[in-house]
This record gives sequence, structure tokens and C-alpha cells, in this order.
Amino acid sequence: MVQKRKVIIMGAAGRDFHNFNVYFRNNTSYTVVAFTATQIPDIAGRKYPAQLAGKQYPKGIPIYPEEQITDLIKKFDVDCVVFAYSDVPYTYVMQKSAIVNAAGADFILLGPKSTMLVSKKPVIAVCAVRTGSGKSQVSRKIVEILRKKGLKVAAIRHPMPYDKDLTTQICQRFASYTDLDRYNCTIEEREEYEPYIDMNGVVYAGVDYEKILRTAEKEADVIIWDGGNNDFSFIKPDLLITIADPHRAGDELAYYPGEMNVRSAHVVIINKVNTARKEDIETVRKNIKTINPTAQIIDGFSLIQAEDKKMITGKRVLVIEDGPTVTHGGMRYGAGTVAAKEYGAKTIVDPRPFATGSIIDTFTKYTHLTNILPAMGYGKKQIHELEQTINNTDCDVVISGTPIDLTRILKTKKPVVRIRYSVGDKTAQELESLLLKFLKKKKLR
Repeated sequence: MVQKRKVIIMGAAGRDFHNFNVYFRNNTSYTVVAFTATQIPDIAGRKYPAQLAGKQYPKGIPIYPEEQITDLIKKFDVDCVVFAYSDVPYTYVMQKSAIVNAAGADFILLGPKSTMLVSKKPVIAVCAVRTGSGKSQVSRKIVEILRKKGLKVAAIRHPMPYDKDLTTQICQRFASYTDLDRYNCTIEEREEYEPYIDMNGVVYAGVDYEKILRTAEKEADVIIWDGGNNDFSFIKPDLLITIADPHRAGDELAYYPGEMNVRSAHVVIINKVNTARKEDIETVRKNIKTINPTAQIIDGFSLIQAEDKKMITGKRVLVIEDGPTVTHGGMRYGAGTVAAKEYGAKTIVDPRPFATGSIIDTFTKYTHLTNILPAMGYGKKQIHELEQTINNTDCDVVISGTPIDLTRILKTKKPVVRIRYSVGDKTAQELESLLLKFLKKKKLR
């Protein structure tokens, strides 16, 4: 009898669970002894439950902090470690490989053939070079265009299963604010789901993407994959649109798996061309042509608007930005900062002296953050600490650069100006032309 290979999956509560479900769960050649967790606070110490893990794992699978990987390899006599998270530079990936190999195990990256589900419906995937490039605004514009053509559309969002009980998140459907509350959504989850709800759309997410896909197919003519971080799609796309960010020019050749998304793309949108430097835009364009000369390239205009710009002019402002974009996404600023400068804020206040609890830890970990406050909110405790930090900060106005209405989930003593960002008209027209060709090819219109 061939002995089963022992496996650890390194992840961050997303790609790791998907890889297990589609490749390892019913694979009798392997035994997954553990997951490890990083990037997201408080996801280690849980278990991947037996209900999701399958008959080979009646006790479920433990989840440990990634820092314990060397000890875990030795403790469980592990044969191979699967790296299964995203938005990291190549030096980071290979350093993890060195750690794993030094402990005696193989280091593995699973690709599309092993992990992509195949849909019965046409699939448009929107992926990116880096977190915060502007995937979701493009995904939502695609949904809007397709619905105007009379098609039923369901968006499937990259996973964010952060609940302590993962069995509550097997297959989630979001179509109302009640759904957000019912699933105890974190701020990060709300940032992705709420804008779809605002446009009367439907978005699916969760843990078991086979079940999610089959459920979404029942109500949709077209499936939109709205990617997370810079991960590649869980579903095989008929059309892959990759978003590049010239504010981080060069990352399209330096980050995993963002470069893969560029190499695989049918279309690459160089986003934010209205706010980026011309030389950076051209660097991105050159890099795309070098590694994927057949891809169609679209210049993307990302428009930023304040609900009430007069509230910003001449004021001392606290800028809150989308959490993942400015933390592991590495951006020093986001839409809120752009709006503060465009609308003439007197001063952008440094929130670090006013931070409390885990928000202090966030600033300690991400030292590039200075005059912005990341919208951290992984659980009620951290949301309360974010609220305290906002209320402590000596400012006149809060600029909210997240995609959601923060005042729905926290109470602040300060007036809040919400910033919205959307696809520009010229880019929308190019997207519509692209989609009409796609629909004709798929005989949908």
C-alpha cells in the first residue's frame, strides 16, 4: 500500500480552503494535517470543520499561526506544504519556500488545472496585479452593462470566511443589508458586498465554491468572478480581465500571482490613468506588452467623488482608507487621500497618536502608513477600536475612502464625508464594446 503524503496548507482563510475542497478533500493520496494562517487577524486557532472537511477528516482540521510552520512540519512529519494565499512579492514566496525546504518538506503552488471549477454558464473573471487596483468597480460596471442588455447576472466574490464557525459561511448569498447583518460581516466583507446591494445586485461568497457556483448558476445567465487580492479565479473564465495599477508600476512583474493574471489575460485595464504619472502608465504598458503581447489594453479612468466636497475644503481631515489596499496591498494612500487633496483640505491629520488596541498593532506592522487610518474591522472588538480611534483623533471631518457607509456599523462624533469611486464614461464605453463582442460570441445577444 502506498503511504499517504502528509500536507500542510499555508493560507489566509480563502484560497487555502478552496484548494483543499477541490484538490485534497476527496484525494486518498494525501492527508492534510493542518492549515496555517496569516495576513488576517484572529483566524488562527480555529478548525476547518468536519462538515466541510469530508469523511476523511471526522475531527476537522486544525488551523495554526503560520509562524509555527517549521515546528509543524517536524511534529507531523510533513511531506509537502502548499502555499495558498496572494498579494505577496516573489522574494516573500521564495523565502517561505526556503523555510519549508529547510524543514525537509516540498513546497508546492497549485495552478488553474488543479483548482479551477468549470461553469455551465459563461464566466467573466476580473482579477488584478495587486490588491486595490480597482477590480470591484470594474466588476460592478460589467454587471450594470449586462443587466441593461436584459441578462441575469450573479457575481461570485473571492472568499472572506472570517466567522469562527465556518459552517455558517458554506454558501452565502447577499442581496440586502439584512444579509450582511445575518452573516455577521466584517468591514472588509461589507466593503465588497454592500456596493452590489446598493445597485440591487446579487453577490455570492463563502467557503465551498462548488456549491456556490452551482447555486449561482440557477439564477444567472452570466457569472462574474470578482477577484480578491491579486488571486487568480476559482472558476475557469471565458473572458479574463486583469486590472493593473500604475501607482505601483512594476508590480505586474514582481508579485504573486498578479503576474500570472497579466500573462493569462484576454484584456488588461491600466486603471487610474487620470491620477497616475505618465511615465508609470507607460512602464505598465511596456511590461504588459512584454509578457502578454496579444492582450487588449484599455486605459481605465477611475473617478472619485465626494458626497459633499464643501465639508472638506479648508478642514483638518482624518482620512480612512480601504483596509486591504493600504495594509498588505502596500499603498501609502487611496481614494480618500486623493479626495482630500483635490477638494482642498487644510491638513490631513496623522491618526497614529490617537490609535487604540489592535489599531496600534496595525500601524506597528505596516510602517508605511502615516497620515491615513486603515478601515480595520475583523470582528466587533476591532470595529470598536476603530471607532475609538476615530473619536480620539483631533480633526474637523472624517473622509471615508472605503466603498461602504461606515456610519451604518460604527458611531462617530465627527461628521463623515463618504467618497465614491467609479469607472469613467470612456472606460465604460470600451467595456460595453468588449462585452457586446463577448455576448455575440457566446450567442447571448
